[in-house]
Amino acid sequence: MHPMLTIAVRAARAAGQTIMRAYTDLDRVEVSTKGINDFVTSVDKEAEAAIVYQIRKSYPDHTIVGEEQGENRGTNKDYIWIVDPLDGTTNFMRGIPHFAVSIALQYKGKTEVAVVYDPVRDELFSAVRGQGAKVNDFRIRVSNAQELGGAIIATGFPFKARQHTQTYMAVLNEVFGQCGDLRRAGAASLDLAYVAAGRMDGYFELGLKPWDIAAGDLICREAGGTVTDFTGGHNYLISGNIVAGAPKATIALVKTMRPLLNEALKR
Repeated sequence: MHPMLTIAVRAARAAGQTIMRAYTDLDRVEVSTKGINDFVTSVDKEAEAAIVYQIRKSYPDHTIVGEEQGENRGTNKDYIWIVDPLDGTTNFMRGIPHFAVSIALQYKGKTEVAVVYDPVRDELFSAVRGQGAKVNDFRIRVSNAQELGGAIIATGFPFKARQHTQTYMAVLNEVFGQCGDLRRAGAASLDLAYVAAGRMDGYFELGLKPWDIAAGDLICREAGGTVTDFTGGHNYLISGNIVAGAPKATIALVKTMRPLLNEALKR
């Protein structure tokens, strides 16, 4: 196993243990608000601390960018760990068993290692650039969906970017009219992992952050998927607007969406 993947897995499992201990006693979890419809719990912070501890033990000079603590600079700027300690915080808070730990490692701007860990199901999705993707010890591959007809498409509502609601609903309406069905589960990292595993044929969402998608992006691409922004480009880690899926399903999604986008979502 890639040595940095070993550390990512160890960190993800440590965070997962922290999360699941708290999940059995949600009444004790402290919740605060970061912004409109944006929550953070004491568990997010504890899980991130567990991840940082595991990374720092092996790589004390690497930079770590976490959702809760921001950028924790090391002396080595070539290696950057991008961490979401609890993707799906709202699900977790409400006792909905669908959330994950997301960890990606970039070297000189390219994502080299990725882990998305679902502690409820004990499913660990992972990838190393150029070596394929796995769930636990099993190879995974995107579906062979050739079109939107019959496809299951995952999405997420833009609850943090409601200025785009009208455009998003127009896209949703058009996609729903063409695909088999839609799913909205509430954890972007798992949406991408499920696409990688062939459980979903495609996925789109807007207004995300790098820690939401960096790990799932590599896992999906290493499973044979195509990942783009809303215009078919590769700006999604910056724009936060992402389309992913089986290659032909992704092309069909972008083709369907593009005429409906406002100028802000074409960037």
